[in-house]
Amino acid sequence: MDAIAYTHAGVGLTGWLARPEGTPRAAVIVFPTIANYNAPMEKRARMLAERGYLALVADFYGEPVESFEASFPLAEKLRADLDHYRGRIAAAIDTLRSLPEAAGLPLLGIGYCMGGQAVLEAARDGQDLLAAVSFHGTLSTARPAEPGTIKPRILVCHGDADPLVPREQVLGFWDEMDRAGANWHFHSYSGVRHGFTDPGSDARGMAAIGYDASADRQSWAAMVSLFDEILG
Repeated sequence: MDAIAYTHAGVGLTGWLARPEGTPRAAVIVFPTIANYNAPMEKRARMLAERGYLALVADFYGEPVESFEASFPLAEKLRADLDHYRGRIAAAIDTLRSLPEAAGLPLLGIGYCMGGQAVLEAARDGQDLLAAVSFHGTLSTARPAEPGTIKPRILVCHGDADPLVPREQVLGFWDEMDRAGANWHFHSYSGVRHGFTDPGSDARGMAAIGYDASADRQSWAAMVSLFDEILG
């Protein structure tokens, strides 16, 4: 993984880039969990590189996250102003797009947890992505998508037992996507909680989160299939 320096609003940020062997088939921006760049996010970037993608893990905060608990005030501060938050998201996309290795490549986006929310905010913001894939991300927003603004195909992989994203939020998201005229898929896994792609979820001692191996495999396969369909 190579460090990629970039900035937003005067804050120095560091993305982490995974390169495939040979010519990349596409570039993927990876928005991390609330804990920012860590071993699970590095693993996902490397998995993408193994499939032929140039993958950049974005940086939300521009500072170290000392613990999972320490990430919450950082996230709250970042998301307090939606324009600022979307600007931070856009800076990561622009950084990936500007890399010489990404020149001319199709651009896709994925995200986990807070990153799942981030990639959906990128879509709402009109970012020019071919796909936006959310893994156990929250679905609500302070600024719903306007009709015709969403460019990527949307895939949401959601745990139906996720208390952070209750059924009412799910139905509200469906309505939002329909009003916006988006091309969207929604996969819901019964009995599955928040954080289902991270084997470390079970060790956090939080009832809201838990790893689910089947949902992890199935959601990744759904993303791979969508990318293959889009890219041909």
